[in-house]
Amino acid sequence: MTAPSTIATKFLPAKDQLGLVAVGFSGGQCKPGVDAAPSALIESGLLTDIQETLEYTLYHDGIVHGYADHLPPPGTDLPLHIAGAKAPMINPIAVSNVTHALCDQVYEHASKGRLVLTLGGDHSIAIGSVAGTAKAVRERHNNSEMALVWVDAHADINTPESSGSGNIHGMPVSFLTGITKAPKENPNIFGWIKDEHRINPSKIVYIGLRDVDIPEKKILKDHGIRAFSMHDVDRYGIGKVMDMALDHINCGPGQEGMPIHLSFDVDALDPYVAPSTGTPVRGGLTLREGDFICEVIHETGYLVAMDLVEVNPALSGDGPESIGAKETIRAGCSLVRCALGECLLG
Repeated sequence: MTAPSTIATKFLPAKDQLGLVAVGFSGGQCKPGVDAAPSALIESGLLTDIQETLEYTLYHDGIVHGYADHLPPPGTDLPLHIAGAKAPMINPIAVSNVTHALCDQVYEHASKGRLVLTLGGDHSIAIGSVAGTAKAVRERHNNSEMALVWVDAHADINTPESSGSGNIHGMPVSFLTGITKAPKENPNIFGWIKDEHRINPSKIVYIGLRDVDIPEKKILKDHGIRAFSMHDVDRYGIGKVMDMALDHINCGPGQEGMPIHLSFDVDALDPYVAPSTGTPVRGGLTLREGDFICEVIHETGYLVAMDLVEVNPALSGDGPESIGAKETIRAGCSLVRCALGECLLG
């Protein structure tokens, strides 16, 4: 039986207080089904594990939020054409409104000093979750910055101009860093994002990249963002990659450390492990490598928030009851448990 973690937390008043936001939203991309992920994860027993096995006090309203009150009337959220863009932004009003609402929900938990877990949903929701955490960290820690560890097959740092699809789940990091601002075509879209919500590009680390668009490669280089691809994982091993990643954000042994927000896209895992996701790419992390990333970040004591996104139970074989869907849900739950302190020997 796994025991609760004994790791001391550095940036939270207590290590066993967890705020949960379940986000049933799929508007950042075009494939239906990812909105069902929070319910599937919860029904698999994740919250029971968090409370009974890992012994967290859970703060959750019992709702998988669909944000109906924040969605524009049908037929009004038209694709937004940006000057010079390859493709128009899809569902811009919905994604902006929902991420704004989510930002407030995450902030409400984080401002009280709780570790915050956000279950998505597609990766566009990180605009809201990361923004909410960043604002709370600045308020609680004397205008301190936080680090963002982004585990993903994709960089998700396209701008509206560089995106080939217009899907906003490929743009969240560009909004969070301020590389992309509210579009002049409609300044109300993402105009809610202020400096207090943003992340310094020098405090971002990517792990697991293997499908990066050419414009994104230029953005990463131009902004000096540290990124570890699967080539690096193969060359150095996941242990060394994590040492280098934590060193970059000043969170390694003997370093001062800073609050960490971990945003984990399940497509960082190889499709053999997690096939039920919207944009699978072969050659990814094993489940043990994914779990190890989460374990190591937990062991720092610096984790203040986590997202788990892009589990899509509808995208595997015969749907939600297929083996592939169940394996992906099981993998997602494992990642969360490891980030919250589960370890192999209890």
